[in-house]
Amino acid sequence: MLSIEAYRDAFISHLEKEIVTKEPVNLYKPIHYILNLGGKRLRPVLTLMTADIFGTDYKKAMHAAMAVEMFHNFSLVHDDIMDDAPLRRGKETVHEKWDLNTGILSGDAMLIVAYQFFENYDAETFQQLAKLFSKTAIEVCEGQQYDVDFETRDDVTIDEYLKMITYKTAVLVGAAMKMGAIISKTDEKEAQAIYDFGLNLGIAFQLKDDYLDAFGDPKTFGKQVGGDIIENKKTYLYLKTLEHLNTEEAEQLHHLYSINPNESSNKVQAVKELMVSSKASDATLKAIEAYTEKALNVLEELAIAAPKKEVLRAFANMLMGRQV
Repeated sequence: MLSIEAYRDAFISHLEKEIVTKEPVNLYKPIHYILNLGGKRLRPVLTLMTADIFGTDYKKAMHAAMAVEMFHNFSLVHDDIMDDAPLRRGKETVHEKWDLNTGILSGDAMLIVAYQFFENYDAETFQQLAKLFSKTAIEVCEGQQYDVDFETRDDVTIDEYLKMITYKTAVLVGAAMKMGAIISKTDEKEAQAIYDFGLNLGIAFQLKDDYLDAFGDPKTFGKQVGGDIIENKKTYLYLKTLEHLNTEEAEQLHHLYSINPNESSNKVQAVKELMVSSKASDATLKAIEAYTEKALNVLEELAIAAPKKEVLRAFANMLMGRQV
């Protein structure tokens, strides 16, 4: 087993060799650009690590890891278009740097290229990977649609929000890990268990993102703190706050979420104060811990050596404790 950093370095080295700009340049250059903006590379690392955990050389999972990273970045390009976002990881988004049509077309090409990486495997493995990938891809689209729908709804429930982040974020984490198991030709029970581990970890990861967006350190978080509040996003943190406020306080929160941040310089601070006083911030931290614990409980079902379980346990705890 390697360290997380070693898997990441190996993946980045492979990515740099694999992704080249070719003709037509205006189709492939944006792909090269978005893939080289950095990021945690969490999903491809999990694919490589899982193959290793189930006793297969992680290099055999490199093509699947590339597919996962390509798909993830495809979704970011199209999400940025839908959100009209100017920046991604501190740099211009693809549609801003080029134009809308280029963003759409390059994103489409990335989705197709993602499938092509599976062609490097034998027929049975290809079929299993493609089937899982198609299921995951449509779920991510469904999650994105739920997210869009929630923008115009004032009656979003916590269960609905959890379903949305499960589809939009967590299923790809679960699939990334299951792909490593498939390449290792692990039995279905083990493959499903590692999927469930990744799924619960993915939910905890997104809830932690929600929490850090409001209460993270601006020096380490890497994004604008309070961005979700400024954009009036109905996160778990927001919904938990609403759940624990009295009528007057709830009206105040609704009002704060109805105004432009330019109309109120203390909007972010006022919302954060309600999140703390309602104990929603504490409840969110408990939910992160609960989903991480749920993931860790799955480890008991896995027929792998104790040191390998410890690697997964350490990884889960690292994600729970992260500040970025």
